[in-house]
Amino acid sequence: MTQDERPSGASTKQRVFGDQKKASGDPFLVPFFETAVEHIWGGVWNRPGLELKYRSLVVVSVLAAIGQNEELKRHLHGALNLGWTGDELREALLQIGGYAGFPAAHEALRALSEVVTQR
Repeated sequence: MTQDERPSGASTKQRVFGDQKKASGDPFLVPFFETAVEHIWGGVWNRPGLELKYRSLVVVSVLAAIGQNEELKRHLHGALNLGWTGDELREALLQIGGYAGFPAAHEALRALSEVVTQR
């Protein structure tokens, strides 16, 4: 797939998260978020070699390991949208306990429980 054939960052982000409300944030940050969408969602997420579903699991695992729980919740919703089950995500988050620590796994599992309960 050539660069021109890749989906846009916005369309890839929508595939993961579904329709998103336009956030009314700080206009000063708009260039940052536009750049992030095109480089991360349009670039990294669209590389060949891993399906979106597996990229999502990688991101969930990393966010859980580094304790980014608010962003983790968004990506847990996305992982569920891409076909992961709550049970599969729970197993992935249990797995990080041995490597990132049980407190990180505990917080991530609490986030997953909240997300699954909301759905």
